[in-house]
Amino acid sequence: MPVNLLFASSYTDLGGGETALLALAGALDPARFRPHLLVPRAGQLADRWRTNGWPVHVLPYRGASVYFIPAVWARLPVSRRIERLLREQHITAAHSDYHTLPMLLPAAERAGVPALWTCMGWWFHPQPWQRAFFRRPAATFAHSQAIKRGFLGQPPFMPPERIEVLYPGVDTSRFHPGVAGAAVRAEAAIPPAAPVVALVARFQDVKGHDVFQAMARQVARDIPDARFIVAGENTQTSADNAYKQRILAAAQADPLLRDRLHYLGFRADVERVLAAADVVVCASRFEDYGVVIVEAMAAGKPVVSTNRGGPAETLADGETGWLVPPGDADALARRVIELLRDPAQRQQMGAAGRARVERLFSARANGEQFTRKLEAILVTQMQ
Repeated sequence: MPVNLLFASSYTDLGGGETALLALAGALDPARFRPHLLVPRAGQLADRWRTNGWPVHVLPYRGASVYFIPAVWARLPVSRRIERLLREQHITAAHSDYHTLPMLLPAAERAGVPALWTCMGWWFHPQPWQRAFFRRPAATFAHSQAIKRGFLGQPPFMPPERIEVLYPGVDTSRFHPGVAGAAVRAEAAIPPAAPVVALVARFQDVKGHDVFQAMARQVARDIPDARFIVAGENTQTSADNAYKQRILAAAQADPLLRDRLHYLGFRADVERVLAAADVVVCASRFEDYGVVIVEAMAAGKPVVSTNRGGPAETLADGETGWLVPPGDADALARRVIELLRDPAQRQQMGAAGRARVERLFSARANGEQFTRKLEAILVTQMQ
C-alpha cells in the first residue's frame, strides 16, 4: 500500500517551479508513494495534477510574505485546517514551498508528520526572528547553489550542510529531440525553413523580454529570414501586467519585429515550442534555476543564456550553449547569429545538452535523490 505524501504550493499556475513539482511527483515510485496536492485555489497546476489520478485538496489561504512572524502564522485557522487534512488523509510526510511553510510546518509538527520544504528563490533571506523557524523542518532543499547561498547569507545563519541542493528534474520522455514543432511554426505562419529563436518566460521584468527584443533586432538585421517566438503568460501582479503591455506595444511598434516576433501566450505544450526552435534564449537578468534551459537541453536544443544564477550551474558554457552577461543584448545576438549560421555546432551542442540532462538533471535522478532523503527521515522518525 503506497504511503501518502502531501505537496503544498501557493502557486496555482504552471511556471517553471510548478512544472518541476509535477516532474518530481511523477518520478516517485507509484507502488511506494501516492502524491497529494494542497493549493489555495483551483488552477492549471491542480488540473494537470488530477490528470495523473492524484488527489487535490483546495484550502483557501494567502501565502506568507518574507516578513512573516512564525508564532502568528502558526495560530491561523488555515494551519489548523492543514493539520486536520494531514490527519484525515493519513499523510506520512509533507513538502511545502516557502509561502505555505509558516502554516504547514506547525500543522505538521502538531500532527507528528515530518515536514520538508524547497527554497526556490535567492531573495528569501530569513529575518532575525525567523531563523529558529527555518532550522525546524526535517529537511530543506534548494533548487540551485545560487539559491542556497542567497538563503543562508553571509555568514550563514545555519550550517550549510543542513541544506541539500536538489536540482529540479526534467521529464526526459516529454522533452526529447524527437518532438515535432511544425504545428507551432504553422500557427505563427513561420515558413518551415526559417531559422527560429525562442524565449519561454512569464511576463516579469526580471525575465528580460526587452533584452530579447533588442537581441532580436540585431539578429533580424543580420539574418532577415530569422523569426522569433515567445511563449509564456502567468502575470502575477499589476506591475507584471504593465510590463507585459509595454513589451507587446514595443514589438508592435517596431517595423523590424512586427512581422518577425510572435507572442504565443501561455502554452501547455512547451515541448513543442522548444521543438519549433533552432536556438533557445534565456534573457533573464537573474534566474534562480531556469527550468526552461534544462528543458531545452533535454530537447536537444543549444541555449544562449545570461550567466547570473542557476544557468551558470546547469548550462556548460561552450559545450551545451553559451553564457553571456545579463542585460547584454549585443552578446546574446552575437552568439545566436553564430549558432544560426552553424548547423553543425547547433547539432553538437544540442546532443551534448541532452546527454548532460540525462546525467544530471532528469526527473528520475531528482526523484531518486528526494526519495533517499525522505526514506532517511522516515527511518529516523521510527527509531
